Amino acid sequence: MTDLGQRAVDLRIYPPALGVLAQAAVLISLGASVGLGAAGWLIGLGFSVATWVLLSRALQHPDVRQWGPADSVTFCRLILTGGVAALVADAVVGDEHRAVLIGLAAVSLILDAGDGQVARRTGTASRFGARFDMEADSVLAIVLSIYLGTSLGWWAVTIGLFRYAFVLASRVMPWLDAPLPFRMSRKVVAASQGVVLVVASAGLLPTPMAQACVAVSIGTLVWSFGIDVGYLWRQSALKRVREFSYN
Repeated sequence: MTDLGQRAVDLRIYPPALGVLAQAAVLISLGASVGLGAAGWLIGLGFSVATWVLLSRALQHPDVRQWGPADSVTFCRLILTGGVAALVADAVVGDEHRAVLIGLAAVSLILDAGDGQVARRTGTASRFGARFDMEADSVLAIVLSIYLGTSLGWWAVTIGLFRYAFVLASRVMPWLDAPLPFRMSRKVVAASQGVVLVVASAGLLPTPMAQACVAVSIGTLVWSFGIDVGYLWRQSALKRVREFSYN
């Protein structure tokens, strides 16, 4: 087997397999320390299987040639999010362990500030890494928004749905799947979303203030996604005009 072929096999097998083991270790630790219920075990194990399947598929893409140190940081975040998801599942059915849940979510959020820097400093930034980072952010957002829904009202889940609504819309309107230019305000909005979710979930704010913070965050997400949709629509329109003029 060639070095390239061996590397491809390693990528498909080792990171997902190690992730399953690490996720199992997190769930076992949670079971021993706070006592996961049936819902927590079910969601935690389901999260582990889904991560293994989706990551294995993503690593089969021919553009993915290596697994960098930043990808390992992002993977740690995802594994912690699996623990958060298990605790949220228990909270939904009435068995809440808020301190541990917020602790895991806060560590995941802190690591989110580091994986990009690791990629840049090690020269291992990649399109796969950027997408992996974005998906890890989105998963934590939807999990925490479900947790917020149990206390602030289920409208709060909206804050975690934007990314997935955008992906679903792109299936119907392919022009939404075009690349977007870098925009600092997009990164700021995404980062602030994570902070709002963790702070509001921690119960540190009075309920009306937490609701207001979530509502403002939803508003900034509407604004940010609106800018991106507008840009993509204009690019699609220009492309159609150029194609019409060529014909």
